[in-house]
Amino acid sequence: MKINKKIILASLSPRRIELLKKWGLEFDIVPSNIDETYNLKRPSSIVKYLAYKKAEFVKENNPDSIVIGSDTIVVLNGKILGKPKDKQDSISMVKELNGSTHRVYTGVSILSSKLNVVFYDTAIVKMKKLSDTDLQKFFGKHMDKAGAYAVQDKNDSFVKKIYGDYFTVVGLPHIKLKEKLKLFGIDIM
Repeated sequence: MKINKKIILASLSPRRIELLKKWGLEFDIVPSNIDETYNLKRPSSIVKYLAYKKAEFVKENNPDSIVIGSDTIVVLNGKILGKPKDKQDSISMVKELNGSTHRVYTGVSILSSKLNVVFYDTAIVKMKKLSDTDLQKFFGKHMDKAGAYAVQDKNDSFVKKIYGDYFTVVGLPHIKLKEKLKLFGIDIM
């Protein structure tokens, strides 16, 4: 759908870019450059806060645009797993997630000059229990993804089952995003 306002995705995430294109949205890409530290405890608050900060950063220089920001984290037994800091961190995360059931939280912020909407979605992910040999394929492979794994990677055999919106795990909750974008007069597939 063609709208009067320019839409901006405040992210360089290839997955988010691919999803929005797949869903028929025309948009520009302007990465946010924020400090992603926080003092919050609740995962839902963390992803909403970071999604808002990313969108707000880009919105400051694009006041007449609709800006979409997003953030995803993995939570295992109360422990937050973001993007790995280094290969050793990746190895540790993958080992912890092996055979686990955990939650993935994705927060989204949509900002315009007239309306600000911030929401989150969560999905439960059950991981396969892999042998040490099979697990090694994941060490350091997904350094740019929360939890150091990629559900959308067809070569990854780590995820057994998802309860909830698959796209929440990828990084943009499709069902809720589609509903919220309608508030801005935007329809996606």
